[in-house]
Amino acid sequence: MITTSRRSLLRAGLSAAAVTAAAPLLTGAAAPAPVPGRPAGDPFGLGVASGEPDATSVVLWTRLATDPVAEDGLGGIGNRGTDVEWEIAEDEGFTRVVRRGRERTGPELGHSVHVEAGGLRPGRDYHYRFRVGRTVSDVGRTRTAPPFAAMTPVHMAFTSCSQFEHGYFTAYRRMAEERPDVLLHLGDYIYEYPAKKYVAPGGNVRDHAGPETTTLAGYRQRLGQYHADADLQAAHAAAPWLVVFDDHEVENNWAGDVRELPVDPPGDFAARKAAAFRAYWENMPLRAAQRPRGAAMRLYRRVGYGGLVTFHMLDTRQYRGDQPCGDTFRSDCAERTDPARSLPGSAQERWIADGFARSRARWDVLGQQVFFSQVDFTPGAGRGFNPDAWDGYPGSRDRVVDSWVEATQRGRARNLVVLTGDVHAHWGADVKRRFDDPASPVVGSELVSSSISSGGDGSEKQSGSDAVLAENPHVRFHNNRRGYVSTRFTAERMEAEFKVVPFVKQPGAPVQTRGRFVTEDRRPGLRSA
Repeated sequence: MITTSRRSLLRAGLSAAAVTAAAPLLTGAAAPAPVPGRPAGDPFGLGVASGEPDATSVVLWTRLATDPVAEDGLGGIGNRGTDVEWEIAEDEGFTRVVRRGRERTGPELGHSVHVEAGGLRPGRDYHYRFRVGRTVSDVGRTRTAPPFAAMTPVHMAFTSCSQFEHGYFTAYRRMAEERPDVLLHLGDYIYEYPAKKYVAPGGNVRDHAGPETTTLAGYRQRLGQYHADADLQAAHAAAPWLVVFDDHEVENNWAGDVRELPVDPPGDFAARKAAAFRAYWENMPLRAAQRPRGAAMRLYRRVGYGGLVTFHMLDTRQYRGDQPCGDTFRSDCAERTDPARSLPGSAQERWIADGFARSRARWDVLGQQVFFSQVDFTPGAGRGFNPDAWDGYPGSRDRVVDSWVEATQRGRARNLVVLTGDVHAHWGADVKRRFDDPASPVVGSELVSSSISSGGDGSEKQSGSDAVLAENPHVRFHNNRRGYVSTRFTAERMEAEFKVVPFVKQPGAPVQTRGRFVTEDRRPGLRSA
């Protein structure tokens, strides 16, 4: 998100046949301890990750690279193919290995490996690693989802917006230290800009490699540079991830087939999206179902955690109409309130409604990218909104909320929580059925995570934030430091802590808690804890 006038300015999956009872990867050798850095020439310079957990399977990921920022995007590996062995065990010492296999990867996959490891037990920790020749990767921890219908408590943390140039990724490491059951990243995992195009207050601490990302090689190079960060690797290795992209994985504020204006750099946008989507899939622990086809990628999906939580992971970029009001921040116009406009697109709106109507979970959680609740940024008689958020598509928001209310009235859905990234600050809000009606009931809770580093160190408040809070009484919390949100779900309540790091311009910041809130079962809205 840029808060100015934006318009002016290995083969996916693994067959059962590939899972063998082969000899251990390191016969007679002890399991290697994780190390903070890899030696020169080591092919595991981008770390390891896992994701998309269900009760019996999880995706294991790595991408081979000896030179993460090689200009051809192939990580110094070149055009040769490589056999990569993998194993997953019940213990970190790998004395109780439960699955092993081998995958072949090459330049057609960006030297990435995606293993859909099945046959696992529900609600269990597992450890995994990869091997190429005699070289073994660091060990990652993952965890399967609880068994179907179980009310097992879930510890989840989420964040967004990691601008490599603006600061160190310390908040990722602090997330890893919590050892959550699952981690959500809600977009802007990378930024597409060339070095120094946008400078954080106080200056940037490091530079992007390469020009603005527009090609497959460029996106692979940029993702390689981010993955090489030790703090990001720690977060990937600590827990399984669920991910969705926002705009900067492709281009700032893109909307469907519409580019940011003025078009700079020029080029075929469909080709750029295809390159970005392909590189994104190669670099994320996603399933085969999410592998893109050209300039299309089915990213919205549901992930269940027993009977307690269903994560509805949304895509608010591919199917939206163009932003109204010239995409000018703090604006309003008649076009904005056209009820025909949609942020997720009509098909995804129906998919959301169907998920609510069929819900059996205690908590339905929307993992999505942009501010859901209304925020009037112009105190007093005037009105000014962010047209890149749901405020640019209020008719679409009303339909989503109405489908939720209808599901609750039928006894299907029970508790709604919206998770949001994008805005580089912590916010907490009550979701109302109609925000312009003071008497309208609260129907859910929204938690907005700050950025990992985007915007630099930040501050406790933003200029004018007190006036904005007074204008929007349903907004319960705001803080402008960098960080993440840590949540815990039980059958009785959701607890949320807004975590911050006091600085990102230097590494090693401590983590602090700036706000604690609770939403109780069948009592929508945030209450101070």
